[in-house]
Amino acid sequence: MKAKTQLTGRVIFKGDPGYETARKNWDPHTDRFPKVFVFAKKTRDVANAIKWAREHKVPIRPRSGRHALETNLSQVNGGLVIDTSELKKITLNKKSNTAVVETGNRVGRIVDTLARQGYMAPFGDSPSVGIGGITPGGGIGPLQRTTGLISDNLLALEMVDAKGRIIRASKKRNSDLLWASRGGGGGNFGVYTKYKFKVRRAPVRATVFSITWPWEQFEEVVKAWQRWAPFTSTKLGSELSIGPKKGGNVSMLGVYLGCKKKALKFLQPILSVGTTTKRDIQSLPWLQATKFLLAPDPILPQKFSNQFSSGFGRRPFPDKAFKYMREFLEKAEGGTPAGFYFLNWGGAIRKIAPRATAFYWRDPQYYVEWNSSWVKPSHAAKNIALARNTRKKLQPFIVGSYINVPDQGIKCSGPVYYGKNFARLRRVKAKYDPQNVFNNPQSIPPAK
Repeated sequence: MKAKTQLTGRVIFKGDPGYETARKNWDPHTDRFPKVFVFAKKTRDVANAIKWAREHKVPIRPRSGRHALETNLSQVNGGLVIDTSELKKITLNKKSNTAVVETGNRVGRIVDTLARQGYMAPFGDSPSVGIGGITPGGGIGPLQRTTGLISDNLLALEMVDAKGRIIRASKKRNSDLLWASRGGGGGNFGVYTKYKFKVRRAPVRATVFSITWPWEQFEEVVKAWQRWAPFTSTKLGSELSIGPKKGGNVSMLGVYLGCKKKALKFLQPILSVGTTTKRDIQSLPWLQATKFLLAPDPILPQKFSNQFSSGFGRRPFPDKAFKYMREFLEKAEGGTPAGFYFLNWGGAIRKIAPRATAFYWRDPQYYVEWNSSWVKPSHAAKNIALARNTRKKLQPFIVGSYINVPDQGIKCSGPVYYGKNFARLRRVKAKYDPQNVFNNPQSIPPAK
């Protein structure tokens, strides 16, 4: 009888010291009680963990940055969590303008490491998100109109499959897996351990901005933003956030990859709307600019639980959509991070055809997400219902949804996340994980 696989790496079983810390995620609502955590020190540890889990018939969950926004995605009761957060190597090759990063790196660490060497890496709205999970889901953020999505810059990868085999994918080999990993979501095909990205020289300086308006002006500002942001310079990325009526405001954070004089010219149409209560517009060296855009977002202790939902807008919201948006913001709990968030689309994102990568939603004008937040567990059901009912009401005005901001209230979610790429993703799944070892509540089922 052949010897059973041993777990290697830093292994923490339920009941061991450190278990409680290992179990905590960015969103407390997603915390579970797995049987064991394996903090991989090398790729072989990931392979051993997968084999062990299969021998012991326990479910597997990969985890990179602990930022999963829905339940049972990065951990599951009684399961084995393969945590890559101790795989942290970053290797920049200035000759080829590429960087190889292990999947335990957080986005902020990559951005910082490359910025110090004069290079630019795309990022989202939080430095503590793991590169492991954000990449296969797409990876959106304020640089996307210039650089494309994080996944658009993925050139090659290393992944451990359901049999514990180490697989490498690039344009030249296993190109179908590379295609699927560029927008097909994490946790579907295997456990990723390394990514190779195309990187760009950073500008010496960039212009960053943070503008706020009173909450009462949200409708006027959002209307103006939706007509301006998708059509302004593709060097300008803009995130617009609207907080709850109780204590919230309207704020716009972003970057223009150029001088302040030009930035002011491009910002003029939005700055002339309503009465701004704060205008902070500065030209900064690239490293400082990244710090301005990526405010510290500690993983623990995070007291707010959230329910998110997301979609894409092909045209500006009509008045009916604003009515539903207002209802949501009036019901959202005050003093929480709840609210609406918009990000302008276009530029480099649109240059890639919807079927060229697994990320399908190329032609919208903007991305929109909303989240309800709470602290007391007894408020969970009410807030989850608020976010999901708002989705039903906004459905006529949006298309699709973003897999990195999942909502398990979406039924038959495959085509909603992946559009017309869903059938091909199911075929890739059938090839690399025919027995559906890597599954979660909204994972891609293998094609029959």
